[in-house]
Amino acid sequence: MASGEVDVLFEVRNSFFLGNYQHCITEAQKVKPSTAAVAMERDVLMYRSYISQKKFAVVLDEVTSSSSAELQAVKMLAGYLQGPSKRDGILKQLETKLTSGVDNDVFILMAASIYYNEQNYESALRCLNQSDSLEGASMRVQIYLAMHRVDLAKKELKTMQEKDDDATLTQLSLAWFNLAVGGDKYQDAYYIFQEMADKTTSTSLLINGQAASYMAQGKFDEAEGLLQEALTKDSNNSETLINLIVVSQHLGKPSEVAKRYLSQLKDGHANHPFVQEYTKKEENFDHLAAQYSASVSR
Repeated sequence: MASGEVDVLFEVRNSFFLGNYQHCITEAQKVKPSTAAVAMERDVLMYRSYISQKKFAVVLDEVTSSSSAELQAVKMLAGYLQGPSKRDGILKQLETKLTSGVDNDVFILMAASIYYNEQNYESALRCLNQSDSLEGASMRVQIYLAMHRVDLAKKELKTMQEKDDDATLTQLSLAWFNLAVGGDKYQDAYYIFQEMADKTTSTSLLINGQAASYMAQGKFDEAEGLLQEALTKDSNNSETLINLIVVSQHLGKPSEVAKRYLSQLKDGHANHPFVQEYTKKEENFDHLAAQYSASVSR
């Protein structure tokens, strides 16, 4: 974009990064792109917002074989997230494309998202090492934090700050980093999320960030209040439901309260890593209980 040129996608892009997905879609549909590149980025952000709303069919129906390579990459992510039955095939296609070489940043980000969902962090990082975008750097920070490599996350964050300290993604990455570091940084993270909400609008993503800060400080009553607010914005948000399960247990709520949130989580997010891990532990427990019962009855 030339110096002094208006960034017509600023609102669209910012809304996506902050988790304000419907606003992103609404604003994207208002944009009249001046170039093919702007039209492509607009559509990528819009369809990624549909994916974040779990409206996979919209993406799968509207992105056709004649669509751009960038949109094909977004469609690949939608297909992967729609259901487990297609995942092996999509992962094989992904490996083939990556082996032949890719110079498409959107494809790199979508591929890394798939590997991140698979908890295959090494492959995700291998993809992202080909990206010099701020979003690629932000994803690297998230992955390093998931790997408990705070040292590498700090180095990546420093690079982001040098590139654009005020950018939404840089500030979000700083907040996530502060949550990982802990101590007095919990409050710093809270203020970043709060400032972003004040500047734009409060979203489930920002509220969960604030709630995580409160939970880390042992302020579970305050966290519950925020999470109830998040529920009014999106009653089926997976992170909100997970955090409410944790908060309910810490506050000593009746067991049926946490069970209710867990049932809702299982029903709406069967493929979420938390649900899959929980289900695995339930199965292991049932298996052990059955063995114990059999040994006692003998």
